[in-house]
Order: sequence, then C-alpha cells, then structure tokens
Amino acid sequence: VQLQASGGGLVHPGGALRLSCESASNNGRRVKPRAWYRQAPGKERELVARMSPGGMVEYVDSVKGRFAISRDIRKNTLYLQMNSLQPEDTAVYYCNGLFGSLNVWGSGTLVTVSS
Repeated sequence: VQLQASGGGLVHPGGALRLSCESASNNGRRVKPRAWYRQAPGKERELVARMSPGGMVEYVDSVKGRFAISRDIRKNTLYLQMNSLQPEDTAVYYCNGLFGSLNVWGSGTLVTVSS
C-alpha cells in the first residue's frame, strides 16, 4: 500500500510548483489520495488542502488563493498546484489517502522556497 508524492524542489519566492501524488496498485486495489499536508522544520504537520469524494475542497487560510488541489480520477492521482510561493511555504509536503478504512501517508516531497 503506497502513495508516492513528487514534484518538490527549490524555487524562488513568487515561483510555482505542481505536486503529484500517485498510488501503486496492490492486487488491483489502490489508495485513494485525498489530501495534502506539510511539515516545516520544527513545526507540527498541518493540513494544506483536501478534496472530498464529491469534489468539495478545503484549504488552510495561509494558502487560499495561491494553491489549488485537483485530481485525475482515471489516473487516481492527486495534484497540488502551488503559485506565488513564499519562504513560509518551505516544508516537506505529504499526500494522504484512504485504502479502505486505512489511513495512508505518502513518502513526502521537499519544497524549498528561497532566494
């Protein structure tokens, strides 16, 4: 049961990145990715954005208007488009999903915003 996050990197303030979260098949079953979290150095992990099965989205206040969560149901992939990145967005970003009733965390991808 795996979730693989990718797309992180080093970007200047004001730049953009798109994160992807994919699920590997487990005997034909896949984790359903549903949310992005992040954890900055010395801080607790926080919810960044999530999408309900019906498509309703929710964002933490600090990213509203800059980040957008989306998904490709056919590919079972969750995305996070991050625009106007700021140094305070620097963190390891994790995707989260469900495998049945099991809560699953992805591997994380590092986003560094620095000049």
